[in-house]
Amino acid sequence: MIRRHLALALFAVGLAAAGAVRAQGFDHTHARWDALLKKHVRVVAGGNASQVDYRGFAADRSVLGQYLATLSAVTPGQYGGWPKAQQYAFLANAYNAFTVEKVLTRYPGLTSIRDFGRVFGNPWKDEFFTLLGAKRSLDWIEHDTMRAPGAFDDPRVHVAVNCASIGCPMLGRDAFVAERLDAQLDELFRRFMSDRTRNRYDAASQTVELSQLFDWYRGDFEQGHRGFASLQDVAAKYAAELADDEAGRARLRARAAPVRFVAYDWRLNDLPR
Repeated sequence: MIRRHLALALFAVGLAAAGAVRAQGFDHTHARWDALLKKHVRVVAGGNASQVDYRGFAADRSVLGQYLATLSAVTPGQYGGWPKAQQYAFLANAYNAFTVEKVLTRYPGLTSIRDFGRVFGNPWKDEFFTLLGAKRSLDWIEHDTMRAPGAFDDPRVHVAVNCASIGCPMLGRDAFVAERLDAQLDELFRRFMSDRTRNRYDAASQTVELSQLFDWYRGDFEQGHRGFASLQDVAAKYAAELADDEAGRARLRARAAPVRFVAYDWRLNDLPR
C-alpha cells in the first residue's frame, strides 16, 4: 500500500513537472542561438558588416543541432498563439540558423552559397528542414511567410534574414527577441545603409548607389510600410549614412538623386583564415 501511494505520488510529481515544462514552452530568448552568434560572428567594417566563423560553427554543430531541434519541435498551434513579434523573431532566427546549417553540409568545400546550385540543389528552394509541422525551405520562411501580404508588412525583413553572402546585410551577433525586435531591425538597417561597399551617395554623378537587393525587392519599399513609398524615401531617411557632405544629404532628402544599383557579392561571408 505504501509503495502504491509512493508510486502515485511520484506519478503526480512527474505530471506536474511535465506540465511545468509545457507551460514554460519554447525559449523565446533563443539563448543557444544567441550564444553561438556571439561566439562565431565577427563584426567588421566599422560595425557595418560581419564575417561568420563557419569553422567554429562546425565545431559546435551539435549545439546548433540542439537549437534547430527546438525550432522544429514548435507546433503550428503553439506558433499561432504567440504575439506577432515572437513569431517574427522565431522565423528570422530560424532562417539564419538553418542557413548556417545548410552551409555546414558542404563547408569548407564551397566559396558561395550558390555553389549548391540554382536549379538542382537550390539552397533556398530545397525543403531540407522541418518547421511548424512540415518540411520547409528557406524561401518558405522568407517569401511565403515573412513577406506574405498582411503577415508582417515590414520591408526590414531584408536585413533580418542573412543569405550567407558578403553582399547581404550583416548577420548580427544577437538573436532576435520580441522585446527588442524593432530596435534590432532598425539598427541592422542603419548599419547596412552605412556600409559604403553596398550603399552610398556618389557626389560626382549626384546619384545614390544602392545594393542590388533594393532592385530585386523594390516593391517591398513602395507599399508605404515603415514610411517607405519609394527607394528615394529610403535614401532620404538614411541621407546622413549615405553621403559625406551636406549638399549630398540635402539632395537625398529632397529625393532628387537618381538611383542605380551596386552588383551583389555572392561570395561566402566566411571569416578569412
